[in-house]
Amino acid sequence: MEISALFIGLILSLGLCELNSALALNGSGDGLIQRAGLTKHRPGAGVSTEASSVKCKLQGATRLPAFSADGDYVIGGVFSIHRYKHIVKHNYTNIPEPIRCIGSIDPRELRLSHAMVFAIEEINNSTDLLPGIKLGYQMYDSCASVPVAVHAAFQLSNGLDPVFDTSDNCSQSGMVMAIIGESGSTQSISMSRVIGSFDIPQVSHFATCACLSDKQQYPSFFRTIPSDQFQADALAKLVKHFGWTWIGAILSDSDYGNNGMASFLEAAHKEGICVEYSESFYRTHPRSRIQRVAEVIRRSTAMVVVAFAASGDLKILLEELSREPSPPRQWIGSESWVTNPDMLRFSFCAGTIGFGIQQSVIPGLRDFLLDLSPTEVAASPVLTEFWEDSFNCRLKKTTDKSLCDGTEDIETLQSPYTDTSQLRITNMVYKAVYAIAHAIHNVVCRNTNSTTRCDKVTRSKQVLAELKKVNFSQNGYDVSFDANGDPVAKYELVNWQKTESGSIELVTVGLYDASLPVGQEFRINRNLTWMEGDTQVPVSLCSDSCPPGTRKVLQKGKPTCCYDCVPCPEGDISNATDSPDCFPCPKEFWPNAERDTCFPKPVEFLSFNEVLGIILAAFSVGGACLAIITAAVFFRHRSSPIVRANNSELSFLLLFSLTLCFLCSLTFIGAPSEWSCMLRHTAFGITFVLCISCVLGKTIVVLMAFKATLPGSNVMKWFGPPQQRTTVVSFTFVQVLICTIWLVVNPPFPMKNLSTYKERIILECALGSAIGFWAVLGYIGLLAVFCLVLAVLARKLPDNFNEAKLITFSMLIFCAVWITFIPAYVSSPGKFTVAVEIFAILASSFGLTFCIFAPKCFIILFQPEKNTKKHLMNKNQN
Repeated sequence: MEISALFIGLILSLGLCELNSALALNGSGDGLIQRAGLTKHRPGAGVSTEASSVKCKLQGATRLPAFSADGDYVIGGVFSIHRYKHIVKHNYTNIPEPIRCIGSIDPRELRLSHAMVFAIEEINNSTDLLPGIKLGYQMYDSCASVPVAVHAAFQLSNGLDPVFDTSDNCSQSGMVMAIIGESGSTQSISMSRVIGSFDIPQVSHFATCACLSDKQQYPSFFRTIPSDQFQADALAKLVKHFGWTWIGAILSDSDYGNNGMASFLEAAHKEGICVEYSESFYRTHPRSRIQRVAEVIRRSTAMVVVAFAASGDLKILLEELSREPSPPRQWIGSESWVTNPDMLRFSFCAGTIGFGIQQSVIPGLRDFLLDLSPTEVAASPVLTEFWEDSFNCRLKKTTDKSLCDGTEDIETLQSPYTDTSQLRITNMVYKAVYAIAHAIHNVVCRNTNSTTRCDKVTRSKQVLAELKKVNFSQNGYDVSFDANGDPVAKYELVNWQKTESGSIELVTVGLYDASLPVGQEFRINRNLTWMEGDTQVPVSLCSDSCPPGTRKVLQKGKPTCCYDCVPCPEGDISNATDSPDCFPCPKEFWPNAERDTCFPKPVEFLSFNEVLGIILAAFSVGGACLAIITAAVFFRHRSSPIVRANNSELSFLLLFSLTLCFLCSLTFIGAPSEWSCMLRHTAFGITFVLCISCVLGKTIVVLMAFKATLPGSNVMKWFGPPQQRTTVVSFTFVQVLICTIWLVVNPPFPMKNLSTYKERIILECALGSAIGFWAVLGYIGLLAVFCLVLAVLARKLPDNFNEAKLITFSMLIFCAVWITFIPAYVSSPGKFTVAVEIFAILASSFGLTFCIFAPKCFIILFQPEKNTKKHLMNKNQN
């Protein structure tokens, strides 16, 4: 409200001068002029209407410049030499007293103002730049205050004379060619809005707000310091470079801080950086506000604090933090304070890193700054105040301090004013003066016959046009402006490092050049020290990094940098730190135990090298050997009654088929192949049908033999050996036909089973046609049931050696095995499916072998007395 009221008042008192003078020249508008606070002076008693006699008078008191010098062209300057302004409470009944600057003098700002004087005098002594032209200057102290800066801008636009002639144009009578300043972005914004309407160029040495690049709003604004947009991007890359994702942010509650931090937060968000808190403050805020910000920093968990603040503001906060012990924090600074030597006294901020303007050397500047004569000091209130504060004495006798005795030597003064070891912002002022001088030179000077001739009449609008085109080099520093009035962004990365004596010094450890390609702008070429003198990069994370094998899950209601680490689900991996997602392994791969790498799944099949495979193979070979041995026993005793009575031909064929049944189980062991898959199922089906056909033939023979003993029976001639062979061949041929059709239409084939087990691959034989497989099994089952029925019918025939009972028992075992095989086969996983099938083959084969041939072999080998026809006939008779 205060700023707006002053701004309107200044427009009424200063900006309307030209309009009211014009009305006065036309003989009208008297009342308007009087209402605006302006009076017309008429010589003599009468009223003159001649334009030449009309004068304009400024309302109110003018503000005197801190430093000034006459010249052909005057350059204005506005610097924050004092840190504060005297706040007056208006009663709106009396005219407010002029705003006064209070507080201590900022030595660095005083040095900047004298650097401007040095550059102007250097140009005035030059024979190449503006020869024969003398530049003057008018410098104002803004007290870092917007109202004072705006007041200074109006005075630089209209001049200092309280009464001036309107015959030309009152607004042009004292107009400067250009203005250098202000140091702060907020003040520069307010000034630019005023002087932009008059086409007066403004070149700032320290206003970095990115908003000032908007030429629609600030058409006459230029700067020799890079925009905060470049610095914000550089700071975000710096924070990301050291792996900090959890930071705190503090900022000046001004255009510089608000806009700079907004740009930084946007860049930080793109880099995946989260902000725990963002606190703003200003030097004029009550102490309670500063204490609250300090307490937020103390309580925070973020170890890194990014401060986008003016040095005058941050100084107050650091003083508050120094009153009570605070947890160590890693400070990241913007160039406005991180290179300020006055800030190095805060030892608890050792290790601070940030970006600063490049160091420079200005020959002769130090001698100029030290060349302060007592007369010059006494003539300037600002220098007098600086001198008295620096040496703690008074130039005029007072009661509170001793009188300066003349022995004070400024060369022995340790002050930012005399410190020219790291000229940064000072060089920005130096370049700004030369940029304006070159623009004026390009307007007023012409080269004729190897000589330069310069006129002494020009307007600020022409200087503004030429300033956009300047491109020169001074002391090795290039000076030019882009379309937005900005220079090329180059920064030094600086680090606050403790010396052996315990003091803090500013060390350049890297560079940042925004003109280089993306990814190459930033480099570090020296070792850094961190908070508390540590050489290890501090860690500032909301959550620890998630190791490979886990993924990040955001914590509800917290920033994206706060998360929990959740192990990847089964079958998925993450092979990077802080992975947001897990991804599945390829089809034939599986994660390791840590779930950070995919390995090929182990291949599993029933192998001859494993225990189960060896056991089943042993039983298979043992069963085949048993069948062969039985056949050998039968062959050795083929003429014995017991062998002859039990149809020796079918018995030998049955033993042969049982041998094949035992051996066919071997085809189920080992890695499946196309041939083994086709062979194992067809061989199993055919050999078992051959076996059941033989058993069925023997059962029919027993029944027919009983029928043949009846009087008048002629059955055996219809079921003799030829018919028995035909029966076996016919039944077996049907199975061969089924298997052939199966193999032709859709044969079994090897496949990788990936669904039964997720973590391994099962090599198995796919059935091809399930109908074919179940047709083979169904046919075997049909013959087995038929055989069982016949055997049951013949189980009570009065024959000591008839096999009906043995066949009945063997077929019961056979059917029981294969009935239980079906659910076991369907439910068994992986290689155990094959093992179940082999077990069923072996169990049924052993059942047939033992039930049918074991009793006969026992009699043949151990009870030969019973292997006689007489014994056979006696038993039959019984």
